[in-house]
Amino acid sequence: MSYRLYVRPLPPFADPEQNPEAQLYCWVLLDAGGDAQAHGSADPRETIEQTLAQNALDKVLLTGLVPGDEATFCVADIPAKQSRFIQQALPYAVEEQIAQDIETVHLALGPHTSEGYLVAAIDNAVMQKWHSLFSGWNQVRLEAIYPDASLLPAPESGWMMCLDGDFVMMQSQRGEWLRMQVDNLPLFVMTMATPSSEEVVAEVPIQLYGLKAELDHQQTLIDQLSAASGRMSVHQKPLEFSVLEFLAWAHHQHLCQPVNLCQGQFSVKISGSNPFKPWKPLIAVASLWFVIQLGLDIGMGMYHKQQAEDLRAEAMAIYRQAFPSDRRTHAGNVRRVIEGQLRVAGSQGLDADFITLMKFTGDQYSRLPGSGAVTFNSINYSRNRGELVVDIRADSYDRLSRLRNGLANEGLQAQIGSVVNESNGARGRLTVSGG
Repeated sequence: MSYRLYVRPLPPFADPEQNPEAQLYCWVLLDAGGDAQAHGSADPRETIEQTLAQNALDKVLLTGLVPGDEATFCVADIPAKQSRFIQQALPYAVEEQIAQDIETVHLALGPHTSEGYLVAAIDNAVMQKWHSLFSGWNQVRLEAIYPDASLLPAPESGWMMCLDGDFVMMQSQRGEWLRMQVDNLPLFVMTMATPSSEEVVAEVPIQLYGLKAELDHQQTLIDQLSAASGRMSVHQKPLEFSVLEFLAWAHHQHLCQPVNLCQGQFSVKISGSNPFKPWKPLIAVASLWFVIQLGLDIGMGMYHKQQAEDLRAEAMAIYRQAFPSDRRTHAGNVRRVIEGQLRVAGSQGLDADFITLMKFTGDQYSRLPGSGAVTFNSINYSRNRGELVVDIRADSYDRLSRLRNGLANEGLQAQIGSVVNESNGARGRLTVSGG
């Protein structure tokens, strides 16, 4: 579950470098649903950190609130849309709205409205002090720093005000925030009650929030506001919880458009929020396994490559023994050459000359059982046809068939024709040619 911690330093403000432990804070811890889980009204930083640690909360998002009068509200009318050009033009767009040297001011860019970009301007040294005050906390990660008045709910018209002790926070319908002494509020209201020459006189609604005790305490002032002019319409709304909880609730409900001061040189560097950090040990083991596996694959590849080269060398040695005069064949094409030679040899068959045919015929004749029962009456050879014709006689046709089959098994073509069966055997004509 995601938790968000809203912290607001209380006056007097301590020096964050010299005496940070003396600073007291008002704080509230919200869960993901926006419900307050813990809070404090005047606690040191150590107490807040211990509360988070006791509840086993880690990496809680920290939102720091600074006095609204520390940052000046500005509007920048910049036609550019690209972020780089907007940042370049920002100082020139708000320079006339700031009463100090623009180079000593930290500018934070906010959301874009119909009037232009909302901008918060704060002195560089002051911003450095606040940034140091909220940095380096245990159990939390700084996410944003806002002017407190900018977290008030934005009204649809008129002004939103909230009593805060001796001060009053205000926000207008265009997003402008202010923070001033309560005693100066009647004068400010008188200024709002005076319409310009071009303005149509209309009622200005004011929603005034505050704890019931503060509203009762400031009732005389409130009555003065209502009677100051017929244009002011003040509606009192008591708070059932602290001012800080009211601001945190408005921010969680997205009822405001505050400007985060943590930009530029004060931007939050999320060094420990890498989502892969919990997986680093597993990633390291997987990387080591990958390196080892890659090494094994490379080693086996080199081994098999060497084996293949040895086999190719052995095959070429055998080929050279059979074909010593062939110098064009190499390991890359020896298989193709041999397959071609076998195809040629298969298509040509045996060399069908007279000596070869006689050699095979005589060999098969000698292998016949009882070869004396087979006699050759005449032998004829035709060179044109490549055929050997033998007029043969045997005591049975079976011997003639065995002789023919033996020649066929040697790859020759052998046929027996003109067979005549007689009382003492069979005779026929054996024709033998190349396969």
